[in-house]
Formats: sequence, structure tokens, C-alpha cells
Amino acid sequence: MSDTGDGDQTRPVTARNGPLVDPSPEQARECVERGIDRGALVTVVGRCRVEYDGRASSTLGPGDRLVVLKPDGTALVHTDEGHQPVNWQPPGSTHEVATIDGEVRIESHRTGPDEELRVTFGAIEHVARVDVTDPEDLSLSDTEQDLRERVLANPALIEQGFEPRSTERSTPAGAVDIYGEDEAGRAVVVELKRRRVGPDAVGQLDRYVQALARELHADRELRGILVAPSATDRAHQLLAQQGYEFVALDPAPGDA
Repeated sequence: MSDTGDGDQTRPVTARNGPLVDPSPEQARECVERGIDRGALVTVVGRCRVEYDGRASSTLGPGDRLVVLKPDGTALVHTDEGHQPVNWQPPGSTHEVATIDGEVRIESHRTGPDEELRVTFGAIEHVARVDVTDPEDLSLSDTEQDLRERVLANPALIEQGFEPRSTERSTPAGAVDIYGEDEAGRAVVVELKRRRVGPDAVGQLDRYVQALARELHADRELRGILVAPSATDRAHQLLAQQGYEFVALDPAPGDA
């Protein structure tokens, strides 16, 4: 973190997808969250404590560590020694991030067996997200844009009577993928994901719905719909608890 010399501290301003050095908790949370949502490789360096619950339970006290979140769901916690992580979650896990009492908490969940890894950062020195997809594969990979275009070309894929009104509608919580109305005239927030989703995607949808609800008339009914190829059991549970809906849809017809 830099010091202006007069006692005021300033935090870095970086490129949209650039790394953050000495970020605030909210800056760090947003960077990690965007990385998870976009299928990027996310790295976080800082002082943290680690808790694991599953086939056994373990706790690591405060220490300087590197956390790596991979697009396939892998989570790794490294110290400054050795090549093996001190704790980890396997591919297929889902990640979510939140700020709690000024700290940044990253949770990695796995089902079958049920396991949870919690990493709580009291201070973060560096956080970054990187697209590590091979360019040759990228052109063959279905994207959220493909999914958006598929929905816009055939809104009935969401439900009969759905009418898109705008894309990338701005809210204080971020841009809504598709904003529209159902046949009853209710406002609809549609969040699109190109791959299997977990609780983090439900949290993102909820933030968009809550932000938009504050902008609309108090008597305007608002729905939230999460669209993805599939979702974890925990994601379905959270959607039901919060009154949101799920539509299973691949970015391109015929995708597995």
C-alpha cells in the first residue's frame, strides 16, 4: 500500500483485469468473485487462517499463505515451503467469497463426500485473476456470449412469454446479463453462466436482484432466474430458499 506522505493512504487503481496490490476487502472480494464467475485462475496472497471440515477437521492459525483457485474447482493453500499444499480441495468443488467483519472469506465446497475448506484473510497483499485457457481451445469453447445470443434469439428458452428488454443493465452490484419481463409484466433478472454453478452464482444473482429492487418502484414484483448447464445441490437449495429459479441451458444446442 502506498502512502501519500500526509497521513492519507491510497489504494491502487488497476486495469479492469489487472492484479491488485494491497486491495481493500471489497476490492479483493470483487476481484476473486469475478475470477470465479468467469472461470479464471485466481491467486490470493496474504495473512490468513484455514479451517477444514469433512472426513476430519483441522485448523491452521494465522500465517502468510498463497491460495490458488483453479477453473476446474481445485483449491490449493500453499506456504513458502515445499511444493505440496498444506490444504486443498479437489476438482469439481465450488467456490464462493464474501467479506465478513472486514475480512475476506473464501469457501470451497465439495459434495460426495461433504467437505468444506474456509480460508479467512485478515490482510491481503496481492490478488489476481488470469485467463489461462489455451487460445486454440478458446475459439472452440462455448461462452456466456453464446448463451446470451441463444436466449435473445429464442426467449422462450427461459419460459413462454419472457421478453428481454436490455442486456448488461447497470446496477450498483454490477451489470445484469439480461433484464426483461415475463408475460405477467413482472421484472426478471437473468444471470447467465456457461458452466456448472455453485452457491457463488446464487449469491451474485441475489446481489443483482436486491440492487435492482432498490431502483424499481416499491410495488414492482421482481424475479431472479439463474441460467446454466447445471447446478450443484447446494445451489439448488439456496435458489429455493431465496425464491429464485433455475433454467438448465447450454451455451450451444446439443452441448453435453
